[in-house]
Amino acid sequence: MSDDDLSPEENRAISGLIREELARRRLTRQHLADKAKISLSTIEKALSGQRPFTLATVVRIEEALQYQLRKLKPSNGESALAPQSLGSYSRPAVSWLEGDYLTLRTSFSDQNSIYSYLTEIRWDTALSHLAFRESERIDAQFKQDGSVSVPHQSGYIYLVTNKQGQYRMIILSRPMISGEMYGLITTLQSGRGTQLTPVSTPLVLAPVKDFGDAIQFGKIDASSTMYDRYRKLLNRAVEEPFVMIIK
Repeated sequence: MSDDDLSPEENRAISGLIREELARRRLTRQHLADKAKISLSTIEKALSGQRPFTLATVVRIEEALQYQLRKLKPSNGESALAPQSLGSYSRPAVSWLEGDYLTLRTSFSDQNSIYSYLTEIRWDTALSHLAFRESERIDAQFKQDGSVSVPHQSGYIYLVTNKQGQYRMIILSRPMISGEMYGLITTLQSGRGTQLTPVSTPLVLAPVKDFGDAIQFGKIDASSTMYDRYRKLLNRAVEEPFVMIIK
């Protein structure tokens, strides 16, 4: 592939994104060169504007960073494809996933209570893939955001947070006719001081619109008017089963 595959505008935009990602992740250009299997001089000259990026070089850098640098637009005007690492889906193919979801799991601090918060799934135009963001959490300092993977092979949906190499992952079934998605969350539970403990528990995402004004967020105990409805949804995840807990 020739240098002409990328326009001067694309080269400038890609150079800026690479610099931003290196700074954000605190990586050196030598580290990127080693991981992408490209010479350091090639990267230095491309970033300084002395020579344009080739498409092959950009693809290698994208794979090394696991980050989409090219903002591709299909000729039919539809949205671009998500990166291969997230399933190579287009926005029309996953538009049914976009929305606001009531998120339920067992409370880590009190297993008789249910922890309830909001998860928003939206198409991120800049990143060219679905992204999720949490809110309405009583422990707001631990709210998460990240990427949505929709691979064809497994038939499941993955909500992945990667913060400087620290992962949290949710695996969800495809939505039922009524819209709920059932699955499992694997994360770290915060203990005393800086203590963190790996923990997994069943999880449910249900469309917010189905609950109207009755919806409740926070720590829901047996005295709450929504407890029985929330508990029924959580129990279904294991009883059907959508997930299996093996000890």
